[in-house]
Amino acid sequence: MLIPFIEWVVVGFEAAGVLVLLTGFTLATVRFLAQPSRFDSHAAYIDYRHRMGRSLLLGLDFLIAGDIIKTIIVPEGLTSIAVLAAIVLIRTFLSMTLHLEVEGRWPWQGAAGKDTQRHDSGKP
Repeated sequence: MLIPFIEWVVVGFEAAGVLVLLTGFTLATVRFLAQPSRFDSHAAYIDYRHRMGRSLLLGLDFLIAGDIIKTIIVPEGLTSIAVLAAIVLIRTFLSMTLHLEVEGRWPWQGAAGKDTQRHDSGKP
């Protein structure tokens, strides 16, 4: 009785991940197209990439959560578990590299990376 409920929870996480991706990509594109200087400004392009990257990161987090729940709760064969493990590893690698691209630092470089950026900008 609990397994069907957990399967629906997994579907919910996956749907939320797709919804975040679609919504984030749509909003980032609309915002980019609304900027009059979008083709003349490198900053507009960088802003667009960052918004897309943030949406992708959040969507991947939901998808990874769904995969982890599926792996732990739903009883499947060793082949299915190996495939899910590979998917989680790939998505985790993508999340980490996207985080580096968007934030300019690795996820484990929390406060130190922020302090360095603030220090480099010349503001106290």
